[in-house]
Amino acid sequence: MSEFRIHHDVNELLSLLHVRGGDGAEGYIDLLQKHRTPYVNTTVSSHSAKVKLAEFSKTPEDFLRKYEELKSKNVRNLDPLVYLLSKLCEDKETLQFLQQNAKERSEASTNTTATTTTSYSLPQTSTKMSMQELDELRKKLGNVTASSNAPLPAEVTRKMLRDKHNKKNPTLPNPVFPNWVYDRPALLGDFITSSGPSGDPAVAIGTMPLPAQEQALVEDLLFVLVGVDGRDITAQPVLGRQNRSFIVDSTLDMSIKELVNRILPVASYYSTITRFIEEKSSFEYGQVNHALTAAMRTLMKEYLILVTQLEHLQRQGLLSLQKLWFYIQPTMRTMEILASIASSVDKGECMGGATLSLLHDRTFNYTGDSQAQELCLYLTKAASVPYFEILEKWTYRGIIKDPYSEFMVEEHELQKEKIQEDYNDKYWDQRYTIVQHRIPSFLQKMADKILSTGKYLNVVRECGRDVTCPDAKEVLYTLKERAYVEQIEKAYNYASKVLLDFLMEEKELVLRLRSIKHYFLMDKGDFFVHFMDLTEEELKKPVDDIVPPRLEALLELALRMSTANTDPFKDDLKIDLMPHDVITQLLRVLAIETKQEKAIINAEPTEVGLSGLEAFSFDYIVKWPLSLIINRKALTRYQMLFRHIFYCKHVERLLCNVWICNKDFKLYSSHCAKWFAAAFALRQRMLNFVQNIQYYMMFEVMEPTWHIMENNLKTASNIDDVLCHHTSFLDNCLKDCMLTNPELLRIFSKLMSVCVMFTSCMQRFTQSKRLERLSKEQGTMDGPPTEREHAEEAEKKRLNTKLLPEHADTLQSDAGFETSVSKFDSSFSTLLLDLLDKLSIYSTNDCEHSMISIIYRLDFNGFYTERLEKMAIERSQKASA
Repeated sequence: MSEFRIHHDVNELLSLLHVRGGDGAEGYIDLLQKHRTPYVNTTVSSHSAKVKLAEFSKTPEDFLRKYEELKSKNVRNLDPLVYLLSKLCEDKETLQFLQQNAKERSEASTNTTATTTTSYSLPQTSTKMSMQELDELRKKLGNVTASSNAPLPAEVTRKMLRDKHNKKNPTLPNPVFPNWVYDRPALLGDFITSSGPSGDPAVAIGTMPLPAQEQALVEDLLFVLVGVDGRDITAQPVLGRQNRSFIVDSTLDMSIKELVNRILPVASYYSTITRFIEEKSSFEYGQVNHALTAAMRTLMKEYLILVTQLEHLQRQGLLSLQKLWFYIQPTMRTMEILASIASSVDKGECMGGATLSLLHDRTFNYTGDSQAQELCLYLTKAASVPYFEILEKWTYRGIIKDPYSEFMVEEHELQKEKIQEDYNDKYWDQRYTIVQHRIPSFLQKMADKILSTGKYLNVVRECGRDVTCPDAKEVLYTLKERAYVEQIEKAYNYASKVLLDFLMEEKELVLRLRSIKHYFLMDKGDFFVHFMDLTEEELKKPVDDIVPPRLEALLELALRMSTANTDPFKDDLKIDLMPHDVITQLLRVLAIETKQEKAIINAEPTEVGLSGLEAFSFDYIVKWPLSLIINRKALTRYQMLFRHIFYCKHVERLLCNVWICNKDFKLYSSHCAKWFAAAFALRQRMLNFVQNIQYYMMFEVMEPTWHIMENNLKTASNIDDVLCHHTSFLDNCLKDCMLTNPELLRIFSKLMSVCVMFTSCMQRFTQSKRLERLSKEQGTMDGPPTEREHAEEAEKKRLNTKLLPEHADTLQSDAGFETSVSKFDSSFSTLLLDLLDKLSIYSTNDCEHSMISIIYRLDFNGFYTERLEKMAIERSQKASA
């Protein structure tokens, strides 16, 4: 289960339980992530759990009856659910909370009903209801209850299934039997009332001698065994999925009646099987059920042959009631098993894989009964043939031909081009999906491999190459599952190799990834020097004033002027101006499905518009099928890393420009230079911080992680391994670069902001000093102005126009500058100490050992150690208090 899925499920559960306050979903998610296991192979015994729940229930009989009903329907995960409920019953605290929650919800629903329901009211009368009125009311309520619990009529069910199929496959409608098949009930052979009685109804059978009673009952039983009412034995009407019952003449001799009652269950089984065969033979119920009914018809032919032979004996006067019981006994067990299977399939409304699961489970349940197991094995083999035909096409060619929606893999219509356009598009996960209730239980362990096998072949087919597994053989059901497991594994290995070779060799996946690394992870240093020199002035503008085609032209020029010119995929690099700065983008992603999401989404945009530097990012064109690996989600992660490093590079350039602008301060007097000493020291500390952070991210995080990924790609055996290694690389880079921790991210953002604001202040003050120097030099000038002096005068006017109106208040005195530098120093030191403190906590408590390298690099001479130790002591004192 993915992390986002856990987020969703936990939030859904909390919302259903109306849980508010506390840590919200985050605390539960952390616990689940720490304790969950990727695969669960254990099975639980539900007997003790069932007994415990029955004892806890107010109506144990109803609970056990419901459990047996669900068990007969072969409901998946019933035993684990019962086991979980029994554990909840043991947890008194959880049980108390659930009871309180149920009480609150019932009260809320009662209030809602009281305020909204006004149409139902009792008649205003002072007299009591009469017994007749009470009986009528009971009958009405009974009819309503019976109609609500009764199954839908067969024709309605068929129509629903037909409409569902036609909606899903409009070009391939379901074939339909003609109406006369359903309009002529005599074709069913299931107890249609005869035109008249075979004997005189005035003569009661009990008045006849015992031999005559026996002969009459033998004849009646032979009729009943083939679905025709007798004279003294008549079938009761069937409601819903009930078993058919019979009425025997009450005047019959008790000894004969007892023997008749022993034989009648066979007629009930026959009725159940006949109704099942006639109903499930329709096209709407799918190929598996159709194959099952065909196998049942074959077995029923043997039964009818036996009854025909018994009729022949009866005509010869050689068949007594005892002989009939003797001859029918071997068939009784077969009919009972067939009727039981038919009832379970019908109750569970099983189709496709669900039917095969039920048959497979029955086969194994009859392990000690060889005759019953052989019968179930025959039915399972026959029913699995159409399912395995679909399986073979999927695993050998990557094609789904499933006209009745029975197969475990379901296809969804998705456009593969959207994988580049939509961040949330999950083509690889959503184009073909597993439908759990359609997986036969004997293929449960292989379901993931079956899904992946067809997906691999399907990708290669969509690229125009015809692929067929060379080891393709017919797959047959057998109790030795190794037979078909080996076939599936061979097909899986072939499909994995075909797709992996296709992507690695023909589509050059590794070279593509290296190309992305050159630009998004700043692998080509000279390219970025050229690019930033060319675009610096353009990117300083507000994002709305930037002309994208101009940036594209400058990007093209930088690519041609650097070593990136040798990259064969350089033309796929594009410019992208994002609507948010990188910090906002990261916080939005980190806030998905958390309590902070609504606040961030509903937050008003800042009044200050984005500059080009804050909005700038690269984008990359990736075509199918490489877009399976380098999808939009992966590219967004690359963009986050790039924007983070790019902004650090920008801040580093600003700090270096401050040093270049301040180099002429040596011309000033000594007292002026003294005031700048603190500013120069602070600038050096800021530059040291930014450069060390960049070095850590690029050479201690990205480069080693990249080499690990490349080595893993060499040993990858399938495309899912490639996806896993690539995603793991990006996740580790984002985590170790502090981009997945909102707390660290906010502190780092503030540090960068302080550095940018400091460089702006230094630039303004430098320009003001330069303006002051120009003014003094102009005051001492003798003679006519030279050409150089004209240029300086023009520069002075420009600075006057741009600088003085904005900063007249703050830059009038050197004391104001000294105060500003002191504030910047204090803010930077406080934030940096806070960052180092948080890093030490995460590296210790959460085992993020890679982040501790930042502390070692920034505190290489122990400058911050003493202050960090004081903060740790204060924190421990607060915790103990």
